[in-house]
Amino acid sequence: MFEYEPVTDTLGSAGHALRLDMVTKHYRSPGGTVQALNGVSLALEDGTFTAVMGPSGSGKSTLLQCAAGLDSPTSGRVVVDGLEMSGGTEAQLTRFRRGRIGFVFQHFNLLPTLTVLQNATLQLRLAGKRIDRAHAVQVLTRVGLTERLDHLPAQLSGGQQQRVAIARALITSPRVMFADEPTGALDTRGARDVLALLQEAVRIDGRTLVMVTHDPVAAAHADQVLFLADGRLVGRLADPTAAAVADTMTRLTDQVAGGRVNEGV
Repeated sequence: MFEYEPVTDTLGSAGHALRLDMVTKHYRSPGGTVQALNGVSLALEDGTFTAVMGPSGSGKSTLLQCAAGLDSPTSGRVVVDGLEMSGGTEAQLTRFRRGRIGFVFQHFNLLPTLTVLQNATLQLRLAGKRIDRAHAVQVLTRVGLTERLDHLPAQLSGGQQQRVAIARALITSPRVMFADEPTGALDTRGARDVLALLQEAVRIDGRTLVMVTHDPVAAAHADQVLFLADGRLVGRLADPTAAAVADTMTRLTDQVAGGRVNEGV
């Protein structure tokens, strides 16, 4: 039976919105088994902004998917809001995600036939919850879409579509938000505006945000950057600057290419 029980162990989860304990993920491929994650452990406190970076194939997307409940780890456990995600059916896991997790995708994932307001409240409708129109409008106003409530996605710029996606994540009041390359499809101005909104979700709303990105400028908006290589966490940079992130990524990429990755890049 699928149950979410509060986690109470020696590591503790008080103050941690998200925790991963020795998470591994294996995939079967024609060439054999691929280990995408190798014993990843981390704990993120409430109201923090963490960027995740690494060379191609380092496990960034897999980490995000396992942490957000979009994929299941082969071993280890994921704890969100003090509750462990494990077992159960896809429908049960979906209900858990809708109640505690928000996700912002690179390519927005908006339904083309729904208006801005309808897209923003879609998660609530799917969960069978009452739509608080006033609250939804308030959130959309915060992201600068007051005049666009009845517009369709095709009538919006890329930056505006990503604002709808952010509003959709915020409206459900999630404990943790995940963003997968949220600025990857945007121009410089749109990316700057989206990053400011994500920072606001952390600073004002107290959300915990985890963002996968390849962009050192985007990563510099976070409180810390975690670096992955070969499925392992190999480094952390606090109070990052774009220059420091770029330098660390260059050294890490060179180490991966030379087959000499060590922790503490």
